[in-house]
Amino acid sequence: MKKLYEIEVGNIVKVYNLSAKDLLKERLLALGLTKGVSVEVMRKGPKDNLTVYKIRGAMIALRKEEASLITVL
Repeated sequence: MKKLYEIEVGNIVKVYNLSAKDLLKERLLALGLTKGVSVEVMRKGPKDNLTVYKIRGAMIALRKEEASLITVL
């Protein structure tokens, strides 16, 4: 298993676990990041700090620290 930020551009993975807490967890769940959902890595920003993901048809940008809380298969 890997963390979401480790996945290369163009790959599609499934969310296995979300280890965020409190408000961040609520935000990620509201964005559709639930267990089993498919996530496609669209593009990475400068220095790989910000990455754009396609989740349930929506493009969502997450920082590396946020993506490190998401375990994928």
